[in-house]
Amino acid sequence: MTGDAPATAAAAVAAPARVVLKPKRARPLFAGHPWAFATSIARVEGEPGPGDEVSVVSHEGAFVARGLFNPSSAIRARLYRWDDAPLDDAFWRSRLEAAVGLRGDVLKLDAEDAAYRLVFSEGDGLSGLTVDRYGRRLVVLFSSLALHRRRDLILEALRDLTGAEGLLARTDRAVAREEGLDASDVHILGALPDGPETVVENGLSYQVDILHGQKTGFYCDQRENRRAVARYCEGRRVLDLFSFTGGFALNAAKHGGAASVLAVDSSAPALATARENARLNDVANVEFEQGDVPKVLERLKAAGERFDVVVCDPPKYAGHARDLGPALGAYARLNRAAVDVLSPGGVLATCSCSGLVDRSTFRDVLARVAEQARRPVQILEQRGQGPDHPVSAACPETDYLKCVIARVG
Repeated sequence: MTGDAPATAAAAVAAPARVVLKPKRARPLFAGHPWAFATSIARVEGEPGPGDEVSVVSHEGAFVARGLFNPSSAIRARLYRWDDAPLDDAFWRSRLEAAVGLRGDVLKLDAEDAAYRLVFSEGDGLSGLTVDRYGRRLVVLFSSLALHRRRDLILEALRDLTGAEGLLARTDRAVAREEGLDASDVHILGALPDGPETVVENGLSYQVDILHGQKTGFYCDQRENRRAVARYCEGRRVLDLFSFTGGFALNAAKHGGAASVLAVDSSAPALATARENARLNDVANVEFEQGDVPKVLERLKAAGERFDVVVCDPPKYAGHARDLGPALGAYARLNRAAVDVLSPGGVLATCSCSGLVDRSTFRDVLARVAEQARRPVQILEQRGQGPDHPVSAACPETDYLKCVIARVG
C-alpha cells in the first residue's frame, strides 16, 4: 500500500475536479474565451474549493480547458490553459514572461521612467491580474480570488522578471465582494517611495500616487489618444472634462499648442496633482477647476462660453449588464451637454471605458446627440487603448476603450 501512495497522489494532481458545461455553451470557450459563468455550468464533478484547479469539459465530455474555480463568483471558472496540462508554477511564470517580453521586446516601452501596462488581464491570458509599471515600481491589482491565492508566486516572478525595486499589490475594490476578496488587503514587496513616483509619458512628467491614487494611480491606456487629440488643439480654446491628473490637458497645452485649457474634475486630490504636473512641465496656460462636470457644463452654457475642442473622458458608467441602459443615457446627456458648449466646426474627443458599450453602440449614442442637437457629427478618428492593453480576439470584452474624435458642425 505504501508503494502505491505516490502514484495515487500524482493521479489526483493530474485529474482535477471537472466542470461540465450545459449544452451549446462550450463554443466560445473552445475558441479561447476565458470565462465560464455559473449560468453556463450544468454540474461540478468533485468538490473543488475556492481557487482550486479544475478541468472544464463540454456537455458531451470533450475537454475544453484548465481553469481556476471560485464557487462564489459569477465567473465560476476562469480559464487559462487550452491543453490538458497543469497550471503549475512554470505555467504562470511563462505567461508573465510573455507579457513582459511583449512590452520590452516588441513595444519597446521599458524605459527606466516609463509608465505602461505590464499585464492586461484577459488580454495577456491572465484573467484577474492587472499590473502597471511606473518607473522602478509595479502596482499589481487582483480581481480574481484564485490568482490572489497565488500572490506570492506572482509577485516574486514579476520582481525577478522586471528587476522592480518595489511592488504594491492590492485587490480591485470594484469586484472584491463578488470574488470574495478583502477590499482592504494591501501587500508591499520591496521598497516604495515616500511620496509620488514621477514618470514620463509623451515627453511629459507626471506624478503618480501609487499608494492612494485611483485604480493603480494613472491611466496608461490613453497614452496615444492624448497625443492624437493634441494635434487638433493648436491655437484653440480647449475644455478637458474629467481631467484627473491632467493627461489630455497637458498634452493639449504642451504638444498641441492650445491657446488655453480649462481642466475640470470633481476630485481635489487629483487636481492638486494636476497642478503640480503643470508646474513640472512649465505649462502655464491651463486653468484647473474642481466641480461636478454636468453642473459645470450647465454653468458654462448659461454663461455663453464656447470652446473649440472639448474632451470627455468620464469614468466607467456600465460595470454590469444591468447598468447598460442607464449608462447609454448618461453618455448621451454628457455628450449633448459637451456639444452645447462646442463652437461650430469644433472638435469633440469623447471616450467610453465601459467594455459593455461596444463601438457601434457608442457611435449610435453620438448619432442620437447629433439628432437632438441638430448639428452634424463627422467622425474623424475611431481609436482605442494603447498596444500595452492588447485585445484578445477570443474575448471582445478586452476591446473596452473607445475614443472618438469628431468634428461637430
